[in-house]
Amino acid sequence: MKRTSDRLRNQLCADLGAEVPIFGFTHSIDAAIAISRAGGIGIWGATRSTPEEIEVGVSQMASALGELPYGLDLVIPPDMPERDNRSEIEAALPSEHRDFVAKLRSKYGVPDDGQPGKRSRFVRSEDMARAQVDVVMDSQITVLALGIGSPEWVIGPAKERGKTLVSLVGQPKHAERAIKAGADILVAQGTDAGAHTGPVGTFSLVPQIVDIADSYGLPVVAAGGVATGRHIAAAFALGAVGVWIGTAWLFCQEEHLAPETLSKLVEAGSADAIISRADSGKTLRQIRTAWTDEWNGEGAPDPLKMPYQDILVGDLLGQIDRHRIEPLMHTPAGQSVAYYDRSTTVAEVVAELVDSAEVALNRLG
Repeated sequence: MKRTSDRLRNQLCADLGAEVPIFGFTHSIDAAIAISRAGGIGIWGATRSTPEEIEVGVSQMASALGELPYGLDLVIPPDMPERDNRSEIEAALPSEHRDFVAKLRSKYGVPDDGQPGKRSRFVRSEDMARAQVDVVMDSQITVLALGIGSPEWVIGPAKERGKTLVSLVGQPKHAERAIKAGADILVAQGTDAGAHTGPVGTFSLVPQIVDIADSYGLPVVAAGGVATGRHIAAAFALGAVGVWIGTAWLFCQEEHLAPETLSKLVEAGSADAIISRADSGKTLRQIRTAWTDEWNGEGAPDPLKMPYQDILVGDLLGQIDRHRIEPLMHTPAGQSVAYYDRSTTVAEVVAELVDSAEVALNRLG
């Protein structure tokens, strides 16, 4: 059921065909569909999906949503390897790091089933990114978000096909580059946010990005720590015209999260959402578990840069989840994790966000 709100509906909603200016980022297609059906803009995080999987997923969203707004997010960082060269990367992995991962496997009894994880099924490479983008260009996706990087070879063709380009930025210099490349909407993502995130806090960042975007007539969406209607009202006060939310959906049944991981989220506070480079080599905010403790412990090697860390730990991470090795199971999550303490649904989350935003805005007059 779509939620509507005269207090929240604005030009961004009109431009995208949404009822409320809430972007919902999730790795679950079911959750993304539910977000769009609830009145927001569901964004499917597809970076770790193959081109074939993207084609199937986008078709599923198109069939389920029709004219409702929805989108897809890709991470295309600079300095990626040119091709999917896993064997070359494996050969370059330091023995110290290999030994550390082997010790983790032995200590926690993680079976080696010979299967890769999401991070190691393929190497984040220029070839793979171009193959993913080719599928998106030929699809019905109208909103393409770029989580890291705003390459002109993506933005130019996408704009020619009438797609709305959303660039996530963590510093003013990133905003300048994204605007120059041709972004239509900027998401100012503060360090409070889950997953890959930068060092600047949301309250410090958003007004800076708004000031830059205003001179180009571009809208800004606030991300990082957004969990309630009070945060939405605050985002409006900072000059943003909408919000980007990720952590909230982890608590939703449509996310299909493992119960062991959901339990950790329910118990977590803001201080339990910490930054680690142990998953990908880039700063990634996630809930603290034995996984982060081990990588922060005495004698642990420094994580490698992406994609070397991906390949170093990717198979192990997949096996941890498949075999339910509870101490090491984890998920990216932002500091807004403290605002949720139970399993819920996407419709309930959106309804609460809208209702509490209206209360907050009415209180402010």
